[in-house]
Amino acid sequence: MPKRFGLPKSERLKSRKQIDALFAGGKSFAQAPIRVSYQLMPSAEKGGLQIGVTASKRNFKKAVDRNRIKRLLREAYRLQKEDVLLQLKTSQKSGIVFFIYIDKTIVSFVTIKEAMAKCLKRLSTIAANENSS
Repeated sequence: MPKRFGLPKSERLKSRKQIDALFAGGKSFAQAPIRVSYQLMPSAEKGGLQIGVTASKRNFKKAVDRNRIKRLLREAYRLQKEDVLLQLKTSQKSGIVFFIYIDKTIVSFVTIKEAMAKCLKRLSTIAANENSS
């Protein structure tokens, strides 16, 4: 039985080819303090989503700070991913998404969680609209 709130390796974006293709041909939007780059594709199998997170070395010189931000982003996604995964499954799409932290200061987890909720809601409406058109 799979974990309800897990983030298995199959959901993590690791492939350099996929990341390069995402930034070359993907779309993006911003919901402060997060910028989202995404690419949705039709999928014959079950819908799925692979994610990646990052924080700029220019804004956060210490690796400790970058790692904390990435941990917060992953946790906010992990707790709220069900709606977007359900929408992708019903529209038979799969996608790759990259969450980029764009603020210059570390904000609280509550702020990141609210921004992530808005980002995921927007992603699910995008998946629904692309399905209908």
